[in-house]
Amino acid sequence: MLDLSYIRKQFPGLQSDWILMDNAGGSQMTQAAIHRINEFITSSNVQLGATYHTSHLATQRMIDNQHIMAKYINAADSGEIVMGSSTSMLIRILAMNIGKYFPAGGEIIVTNCDHEANIGAWRELENLGFVIKTWKINPGSFELELDDLKKLLSDKTRLVAFTHTSNILGRINPVKEITQLAHEYGAWVCVDAVAYAPHRPIDVQDWDVDFYVYSFYKTYGPHYAMMYGKKQHLLELPGNNHYFIGQNETAYKFQPGNVNYELAWGVTGIVDYFNNLAVHHNTQNIFELIADHEEKLCKELISFLETKKSVRIIGPKSFDKAIRVPTISFVAGDIDSESIVLKTDKHKIAIRFGDFYAARLIDDLKLRQQNGVIRISMVHYNTMEETQQLIKVLDKVLGADS
Repeated sequence: MLDLSYIRKQFPGLQSDWILMDNAGGSQMTQAAIHRINEFITSSNVQLGATYHTSHLATQRMIDNQHIMAKYINAADSGEIVMGSSTSMLIRILAMNIGKYFPAGGEIIVTNCDHEANIGAWRELENLGFVIKTWKINPGSFELELDDLKKLLSDKTRLVAFTHTSNILGRINPVKEITQLAHEYGAWVCVDAVAYAPHRPIDVQDWDVDFYVYSFYKTYGPHYAMMYGKKQHLLELPGNNHYFIGQNETAYKFQPGNVNYELAWGVTGIVDYFNNLAVHHNTQNIFELIADHEEKLCKELISFLETKKSVRIIGPKSFDKAIRVPTISFVAGDIDSESIVLKTDKHKIAIRFGDFYAARLIDDLKLRQQNGVIRISMVHYNTMEETQQLIKVLDKVLGADS
């Protein structure tokens, strides 16, 4: 079992009287990441590439960042790691380059359940002559079904953009299977992993994904992001840095201007945190313990919500760790979702309502009128006691069902 006392001491932001269950909007930052940010600023806050010692140190730290993060997601080459300000910006940069690379007339498939970051940038390529198709969830099961994707794929498909885990539905999509199917048609895939990365290990080589993007501020680090891209694709794409940046550059040609040095060094602290956690628990599979713990939290909350007749869970009702992460959304009859969240605020429990930038999903499910969904998003540092306190409050807020 996870040592929750030890874990919570690693997060300064948890030392408050609020129960923080809005983690899919932004998790707390581990002390190890804070340390790395401070370390860079206080001992190597200079420009890279100069001859003096401090610049050598700063340069080496940026090189180390590439190697550490490549190993963390099991990339084959450190040059496959592109750092950037946000997932939204990195995908927009990628879409800009793919729009230049593939000829007009190609087809791009997007979903209706992604965060807009992995939809809007691709839809804009319609202005360049690309054909955009939408892979929609089954509104009954809230699932992206492979048979529906097969109907959309053709020899003109250039890319399939989808989410590893919806930031509303919480369902874990079968990335490896979807990618294999897309590759059978010669298409690339771009996977938004923002809602998945805080909960499970990442293995881009095993899944064979072409592009994989996520943000660190939802993964126990600072407001920064990373995109993995297969080296062969990064070499082929034109890039958008200065004209004298070599075509054989991979990451650098997609990073106009400098990366944010202190944040790039800071994210290596996330890896330090998980490594230390594994040592503390004497295991090489710390994410298994994390998944087990999160499943228990899921079971507790979903079991309670299922007792309320007015509540409709928007996503899988299963608490199985193989099916979902502990991002749980629901509506209560036709009650305005904001009104419920405002009542939990009074008890110092931080949850959230809205569309969470998955606006197309909320509109397709006809939930806009009641202010979207209520979302409770837990991570491994949340405790069973916190979950039970939330349930106690929700029981009062939702009232007794007839």
